[in-house]
Amino acid sequence: MSVVVPALLVGLCALAAILLLRTFLPLRTTPQYILFPVFLAISIPCSIGFLVPIDIASHAGTDGRGIALSDRTLLVSWRIAYWLTFVLTWAILPLLQSYMDSGHRDPKRRFIAALHANMRYHLTILSLGTVGLIYFFFTSGFHLYSLKGLVIALGHCYALTLGIFLMGHGLVAVPRNLFRDASVSGKLRRLHIHAPKVHDSLLDANAELEDLRGEIASLKARRTAAAKEFHAWIDAMAEKAGVTSSTIATAPTTSTSALPWSRRNPQQQVITEEYLAATNRRLRIAVHKRDRYQSEWESLVQAAAEEQAILDSAASKRLVFPTPYSTSRFKNLPFLSSYTRHILHLYIIPQLRRGLGLILGLSSICIVWSEIFSPILPKLSVVGYTVVHHPNSEKGKIGFAGQAIAAFWIAYMCACALTSMKSVKVWGGYALVHRKTSPGSACFYASYACRLTVPLSFNFLMFLPRPVAHGSTFYAFLGSSINLTPLGEGFSKFFPILILLPIAATLFNFYGKVKTYLGFDTLDESEDEEELFTSGGWREGRTLIEQELGGGSYGVLGTPAGRGLGGERSPVGARIERGRGERRGLTVRDEEDEEEEGEREDGALLGFMKRVKNTVDVNLPRPGWFEGFGAERRGSGSGGRGREGQRGGVLGLFGGTGGVRI
Repeated sequence: MSVVVPALLVGLCALAAILLLRTFLPLRTTPQYILFPVFLAISIPCSIGFLVPIDIASHAGTDGRGIALSDRTLLVSWRIAYWLTFVLTWAILPLLQSYMDSGHRDPKRRFIAALHANMRYHLTILSLGTVGLIYFFFTSGFHLYSLKGLVIALGHCYALTLGIFLMGHGLVAVPRNLFRDASVSGKLRRLHIHAPKVHDSLLDANAELEDLRGEIASLKARRTAAAKEFHAWIDAMAEKAGVTSSTIATAPTTSTSALPWSRRNPQQQVITEEYLAATNRRLRIAVHKRDRYQSEWESLVQAAAEEQAILDSAASKRLVFPTPYSTSRFKNLPFLSSYTRHILHLYIIPQLRRGLGLILGLSSICIVWSEIFSPILPKLSVVGYTVVHHPNSEKGKIGFAGQAIAAFWIAYMCACALTSMKSVKVWGGYALVHRKTSPGSACFYASYACRLTVPLSFNFLMFLPRPVAHGSTFYAFLGSSINLTPLGEGFSKFFPILILLPIAATLFNFYGKVKTYLGFDTLDESEDEEELFTSGGWREGRTLIEQELGGGSYGVLGTPAGRGLGGERSPVGARIERGRGERRGLTVRDEEDEEEEGEREDGALLGFMKRVKNTVDVNLPRPGWFEGFGAERRGSGSGGRGREGQRGGVLGLFGGTGGVRI
């Protein structure tokens, strides 16, 4: 029985990894040499979440009450799991990521380019690790065990630093999002607020893609001037970009090099291999970027339509979800009547979200409490008491219930860190897209799933009583290397207390305040509720979503998610200008609506004073150094969020608009 249950758990982890791969990756077109490492990088961290509870229960008493394994089996399992995650994280997945991101067509050239990129990275890490190597040899002596301890300790410190800050953000964001989504009207309003930003990103992605399409059309027209070995490469890029004979004939007119938002380099006179590789890489990035924002826009519109249907069902007591893009398998279940569906989604599910948010919020408090007090007062660790149910028993201190709770704690800590990775937009354009995730993005996120699971699991081990934690095989295998020096032991014990920094920054919206002060585009989900609900941006988003659902011309720029770049289209300049013109029209109408509502609420005198103030602000120019004061608020209250005018802030003091595109 003790062998059958762990085998079933491993099979369950493999099944979960396959389902995740099917959700985010196109399995038929993704190469097998990408699927197998990514599968291992997902299934092994899942198995670690079960291996830690089995380990601590196997050593916490003479007769284990739960699932137990022998010491030899546990040691072999930990060696396989740890070194596989180490090799995947630091060697295989980064190499595959650079290989897939390379623009070269020849596999040998792509592999060499990937090797060069990873060698530069590892040489940088090695140069930084030289100081640590000297410290290890000075404190522990010169032997092979010190080198192994250095490798484990440095990797653990880096991953623990990243994991603690990401987990701190997620411990606040996950319960808060559940509480926010419990309000149907509030969730719909946030979708309306977020819609203009997503739609702008989709406009920019389509403009960039059309720009590359025009460049590749010009390249296709000059195909005969290139070397013969480049002809097939140019044809492949033209096919991927959807370049047709009519596009080639009108290449000078469809090229957007004269447009102000074009980022295209001047026309390459000599067609070289490096130029083709750079163009091919830009094309891959542009296609992935378009697919990313296309999927995000369609998901947003679908969610807004569903939330609106739930609100409308309050009057009719009947609920049928619209499906403008895809048929939801779980929304319109055949065995549920429309009335039952109305009760479920309007009353039951919001309460379940509040209940789950309350449970996860209390769990976050327990984790933070244990992080603070476990290094100095281990008896105050709340997490330890939830796992060790029989501290004085000789038959076993941890039973099956304690193992299940331990697995929950590890899963929740890792989930908070990984969900934060998806919400923090600092990963160089990598993103998870439903059924359209690029291989490079899959390798990137899989590598961090491996990288974060082991240090967070070891951090959980420190919440437990000292005899239980130090008696485990996991601590004997990993803790001996981490605690080889006093510096490593102190870092592993006291650094997690700094989780208070990301928690405070997320709880008090420090990130949003910094972005506002620096002049970045500020109206997003991190803003205060009162400011979001009183701004005019939600009106613009509501209009965009209504036009999209109504089949208006101003939708997704005629680019269905499942179609390539082929097909006849109007010139990009006309389409983008038409889209921006309609956006300006929406902004003006929103401003007029807000002014009328403001007059009705504030009275005629105050409304007249506001009109005078707006006239002065628009017609009288301000000094450049003064743009940082009040510019953000004036832009955020106009419905268009100040996109057409100056976006001030501190960056405006140095010239320019103060807006930064990442």
